[in-house]
Amino acid sequence: MKRLMYITLLWLGLGLHAQAEERLFYQPLNSDSALGREQWRKIWQDSARNGVKTLIVQWTAYGDSHFGGAHGWLADSLRQAREQGLQLVLGLYMDPAYYPRIEQLDSAGLETYWQAQLGTSLARQRKLREDWQLPVSGWYLPMELDDLHFLDAQRRTTLQRQLKDFARQLDAPLHLSAFSAGHLAPQVNGAWLGELASAGLQVWWQDGAGTARLAPMVRDSYASALPCGVGIVHEAFRQTSGEGQPFRAEPATPDARPAGCHASAVFSLRYRPWGQALRTP
Repeated sequence: MKRLMYITLLWLGLGLHAQAEERLFYQPLNSDSALGREQWRKIWQDSARNGVKTLIVQWTAYGDSHFGGAHGWLADSLRQAREQGLQLVLGLYMDPAYYPRIEQLDSAGLETYWQAQLGTSLARQRKLREDWQLPVSGWYLPMELDDLHFLDAQRRTTLQRQLKDFARQLDAPLHLSAFSAGHLAPQVNGAWLGELASAGLQVWWQDGAGTARLAPMVRDSYASALPCGVGIVHEAFRQTSGEGQPFRAEPATPDARPAGCHASAVFSLRYRPWGQALRTP
């Protein structure tokens, strides 16, 4: 009986280890500058203790906000993360008007807009390399993809060409995220994201549990249609704000089901127990 209990506990331990959030997203906000160096050190220590190996920073520039630049609070915090052994995937530039803009544009306008944003992000990548001088394992493009604005097949083809051209100019793998709004069939959506992954991009599909725009069974059908090369982001929050209101959310337990053949990540640090200092009233 004791041997059976030992084996059971061993398997439980292995299961918990396998589900550890090895990749964790962090979305910088200006309010995070209020944290001191000791608070950041503890956050990164606790992240490592909880199994995190890679930190995916959603952006390092958001409109006019550069979070202190090469010698500011964000860069200093990320250096501390490296001291705790965390690998870094650094986010590039995010246009605060991204979503309203793509809502208004036709296909030609969307292509032009994306090309301009990719140019801005490439300049950002060069600046991060030259000025921040942080070792990185990848670059993250903050502009999320969805199946409403890329419902048209030609738009998806144009985007894939643009992303491949952009990725070729980088010195580390390109990461980007997508979410489903129920406009493309799961199989078509999976094929689209799979094509991007086959082109050498690290594509992350958001499971949508936090926003809950789709019913759980529908979300599961999208997840099951994803090829193995597409990673899954488990949302560790529940949105409490209504449509048209400023985004608000509360912490929630992310989906702990095994991801199978998919790489997995958790969004985000702010909603994890050890990230409580980042949550402002």
